[in-house]
Amino acid sequence: MQYLSVAEIAKKWNVSERSVRNYCTQGRVNGAFLTGKTWSIPENAEKPERSNKKKNQPITLLDILQEQKKSRQSGGIYHKTQIDLTYNSNHIEGSRLTHDQTRYIFETNTIGVEKETLNVDDIIETANHFRCIDMIIDNAKAVLTEKMIKELHLVLKNGTSDSRKDWFAVGEYKRLPNEVGGTDTALPEEVADKMKALLVEYNAKNTKTFEDILEFHVKFERIHPFQDGNGRVGRLIMFKECLKYNIVPFIIEENLKMFYYRGLKEWNNEKGFLTDTCLTAQDKYKAYLDYFRIQY
Repeated sequence: MQYLSVAEIAKKWNVSERSVRNYCTQGRVNGAFLTGKTWSIPENAEKPERSNKKKNQPITLLDILQEQKKSRQSGGIYHKTQIDLTYNSNHIEGSRLTHDQTRYIFETNTIGVEKETLNVDDIIETANHFRCIDMIIDNAKAVLTEKMIKELHLVLKNGTSDSRKDWFAVGEYKRLPNEVGGTDTALPEEVADKMKALLVEYNAKNTKTFEDILEFHVKFERIHPFQDGNGRVGRLIMFKECLKYNIVPFIIEENLKMFYYRGLKEWNNEKGFLTDTCLTAQDKYKAYLDYFRIQY
């Protein structure tokens, strides 16, 4: 085997002679040996990687969503998530816009209508929901707070007919009692304390599991802190928290709506109803990720 000097290796590796000596002293050059004060280095020795070189971090779904959002990439997972999550979450709450109309609004910021009457609030809330998704993607890593939750509600309901009602508090907790599915929810005067307690309990856990996120959702919906928009805000929160903890998120579609409602109602008696429903929805989103060749 041929051996080279420090100077020759330095020239070959395009580094300083001092760096070569340091590599040898640290035992990072295979086959190098010292004779007196002179290093002999195998000619085929490989240059060690710098110890402070950043290792490539795995690319997560959140990374990809943030990048595609920034570049406004069309036809990718960000594009599909915006349309499918917005259409389905609004549709569950009674929006009459079709999937194609939702897609058209997202892609063109316009809507074409022929011999059809559309509800203006449906259009506004669709555009607003796109902004909410951008918000949870941008702030996915942030701690969940009352301020963030209220901001989601403000963005979602801003400019709607509800926002012009004196008794409807956009971006603030409800002022009038309401119910969901025939079940009483927290009274207006109870909401602030119940929300604070729920967030303290949730944020006390260092990491969150799939079940933790579902349980938060159930408790959030039972408090029903806003006059309207609770379901959509709650599902946005679940999507955000899944992204934060690198859990594959999910979208509740129309065919799962009744199973989803049953799961919320029966959580205390049987968690499997909601868990199985959300896992089914998660499998559908995994199929999207497989199509786009995104690892999870």
